[in-house]
Amino acid sequence: MLRLVQPNAAQSVKWDQALADDHLQRLLDLTAQGDVADLTIWPETAVPFMLEYAPSVAGMVTEASAGRPVALGIQREEDGRFYNSLRVLEGMGEELARYDKHHLVPFGEYIPAGDLAYRWFGITAFASQTGSTYSAGAGPAVLDLGAFGKVLPLICYEAVFPRDVNRAPDRADWMLQVTNDAWFGVRTGPFQHFAQARLRAVEQGLPLVRVANTGVTAVIDARGRVLEALPFGTMGVLDTTIPGALPPTPFARFGDGPVLLLLAGLALAAMRRRSTTGH
Repeated sequence: MLRLVQPNAAQSVKWDQALADDHLQRLLDLTAQGDVADLTIWPETAVPFMLEYAPSVAGMVTEASAGRPVALGIQREEDGRFYNSLRVLEGMGEELARYDKHHLVPFGEYIPAGDLAYRWFGITAFASQTGSTYSAGAGPAVLDLGAFGKVLPLICYEAVFPRDVNRAPDRADWMLQVTNDAWFGVRTGPFQHFAQARLRAVEQGLPLVRVANTGVTAVIDARGRVLEALPFGTMGVLDTTIPGALPPTPFARFGDGPVLLLLAGLALAAMRRRSTTGH
């Protein structure tokens, strides 16, 4: 059983340090309620702490899951740089797998040329290398979760870029998007983001499991159909299973190549026709 956790933490208080313990406890309670799932998933930046500074949190997470894996969105620090990450914990808090977001939001998660401003002028406010903004991860990755198969993790708007998804080093069994759409409010933004993510399932022939802070949390099959979803703007869990995959689609195998060749052929034919007509 897969458990998708939607904590519904309002963006206005999500990073309020006075409420950090309450936010974490909400996630732990949702994870531990009823029959514990085989794999639990929390949304993007769900944890208001970093394991590097609060190492006891890892054990609290896996205690709530009875030692079973929990994939959680969390910030992390390494060598003075900070990353928007997905970390999979199990057992006594050991890390099973990790992915760092590589396609960052300009002016939201990093400032373009911020590191150059630091090196040339000593301005630290915008430089990722001094910890003021996020650093980009190495690139798309497929995580092997053992019994749960191979998963392609996507953090937030990484799911709207088909070419990024196609750059995965291996074909996954399913895709996982964790996101904090509370940034978009309650109007059209979260639903537009959700609709764009569904297209990746159709393009790849792979199911998509989507876990959002306030919604839309849903399970999408390999044909883009929404099988299950939690109500938007509510706190709760969705206990579900991972749908099966389809064979690789033409787009998954060839990307934009056939379309580019077709456009090049049409352009060449138009040029030849124009040349022939001119004579």
